[in-house]
Amino acid sequence: MSTPGCPPAGCLPGESEPGSEPAGSAPTVEERADELHRARAYLLRVAEPPAPALVAFVARHGPVEAAARVWRGDCPPDVLKATEARRAYNLVGQDFERAAAVGARLVVPEDDEWPAWPLLSLDLAAQRGVTEAVPPLALWVAGDIPLGTAADRAVAVVGARASTDYGNQHATDIAHGLATRGVPVFSGAAYGIDGKAHHAALAAAGVTVAVLGCAIDAGYPAGHVALLTRIAGSGGAVVSEYPPGTPPARHRFLVRNRLIAALTEGTLVVEAGRRSGARNTASTAGALGKVVMAVPGPITSAMSVGCHELIRDARATLVSTVDEVLETVGLFGVVEAGTAARPKRRTDRLGPDALRAYEALAVRADRSDAEIAAESGVPLRTVRALLPELEIDGFAVRGEAGWRRRKESA
Repeated sequence: MSTPGCPPAGCLPGESEPGSEPAGSAPTVEERADELHRARAYLLRVAEPPAPALVAFVARHGPVEAAARVWRGDCPPDVLKATEARRAYNLVGQDFERAAAVGARLVVPEDDEWPAWPLLSLDLAAQRGVTEAVPPLALWVAGDIPLGTAADRAVAVVGARASTDYGNQHATDIAHGLATRGVPVFSGAAYGIDGKAHHAALAAAGVTVAVLGCAIDAGYPAGHVALLTRIAGSGGAVVSEYPPGTPPARHRFLVRNRLIAALTEGTLVVEAGRRSGARNTASTAGALGKVVMAVPGPITSAMSVGCHELIRDARATLVSTVDEVLETVGLFGVVEAGTAARPKRRTDRLGPDALRAYEALAVRADRSDAEIAAESGVPLRTVRALLPELEIDGFAVRGEAGWRRRKESA
């Protein structure tokens, strides 16, 4: 087991520093992968997420070199400040042992299963100045499903812990309906709405993913340990940014919320008080350019105040059925089992804002992002986030003076 004072985690069994290899012995593919995983495991522990300075440092130097430099203290002041309390602790061996004991693995950006496309929203939001938009260095995952597959066309269903019968029923109905149609359901494994969403997705034999604000092996919440075990063993996944042994803390749940928002196409708030974690997740989703939805409730219910404020302030779309959720998120290709799908255009899979931005593009002339925003009525910051996605999906082309529609997409 590694202890304070030992060389850091990117190292191979020779106990050398990360990135140092004996002369003339190039590492194999397997050794290189192991080195990357160990380096990122070390980096994940030495700074409290989201650690923007460390993430930027790793992006510049790569995980192996960054791990070695952090270990030596050879890094900028902001990185030193973020890591000074923990950088001498090399608990990588222990972390992998504890993770293996609960059937978990470390998924890193270099892995094929890394959900790169959903998490791109964090990078794009950071470029727009959203301070909390920091991608994770790695993720601990329990469950056989590849994380990228689990995050494909997923929807988050979140809400109050002190939920009412009204909220529980709607969370169950919507999560069950989404899972029945093959839409993965993400939530935070808390009591109340989160737990109802997970249980409903499991009852539908669908995919559900729990994103935790503590370590996978923390046994929290105690009343949902069996639920988490069932999720991981039934085709879903349990995900955490925190190393094994990390206890729950309020600030960690708020940090966790950005992952729920980023990993999904949209976030649905079923019930929420005036101040709640669910509203925080919804606000983060909006800042990332993701779809935000809310279920209305009785005007006399304190547990619906948050939903009503989101709807009133135009920060969430009012939805009440599975069909409305799918329509709002833009999952037009998802239909009821047994029903015939109507012929679809390529643009049918675009969300409402993306479709408006696409329709504002000209075929023969470049338009600036400001012109596209004015033409479509979509906020400029949302347009700037959507245009690279439209380019990647083959709908738009970046020109010398702006953007235009790709002819083949018409």
